[in-house]
Amino acid sequence: MISPTPNMIAEKAGPVGRIVFNKPAKHNATSTDMWEAIPVILDDFENDPALRVIVVTGAGDKAFVSGADISEFEKARSTPEQVAYYDKIGEVANARLTKCSKPTIARIRGFCIGGGLAVSLTCDIRIASDNSKFGVPAARLGLGYRAAGIKTLMELVGPAYAKEIFFTARHFSAAEAQGMGLVTRVVPDAELDSFVDDYCKRIAENAPLTIHAAKRTVEELTRLDGKPDFERTTRLVKECFASEDYIEGRRAFMEKRKPQFSGR
Repeated sequence: MISPTPNMIAEKAGPVGRIVFNKPAKHNATSTDMWEAIPVILDDFENDPALRVIVVTGAGDKAFVSGADISEFEKARSTPEQVAYYDKIGEVANARLTKCSKPTIARIRGFCIGGGLAVSLTCDIRIASDNSKFGVPAARLGLGYRAAGIKTLMELVGPAYAKEIFFTARHFSAAEAQGMGLVTRVVPDAELDSFVDDYCKRIAENAPLTIHAAKRTVEELTRLDGKPDFERTTRLVKECFASEDYIEGRRAFMEKRKPQFSGR
């Protein structure tokens, strides 16, 4: 599948799909075409049964995503209509990443700032190199953040850390980010790729329906309106027990072999 813009790369390798923010000269700062490409890429990835896990990352070794491309603002965000459109496509792209039916991993190296941090928070797992930097500079720019975005952050780090991140607008080290719960794992920079590859392998070998049910259950339990759809979560559990994979998992356990799950 070819991305609709060279500023976003879509790759497939076995059970792994990769979405790469590809503007390394600008620390992978986001622009309109990049946001527009994300739903297109995800449509393809989610409809490919061979893919079991999706990695979201940035090109080069300087940044995951460093925020919005400010140089685009004059031509793309200078009128109320343009601002509304930009905000909408960014919202749609992040929502698609959040709602993605397959497990997602943010592979973070370097700067993960502002909108880049928001992108990482849409992923299920965040794995960062030890030289990464995190922050939300909104208070230095006069920007406002919607409640949904702050809630996502607050659910990970708690109210006090969320306030510190916003109030100070400073950069936090990878160790500080892990201490707050902002990232899942921090590894030496040289080990980042092998660690992410290992996680992808582990996830790809496990039962897709079980993973999907767990992901959707967490989604329901953390809904902004506080009203989980328990009928949905119960249905997902029943689908697991009624699946061919459940039979395969039991047989593999009894036969002392690795299971071969099909997602059915």
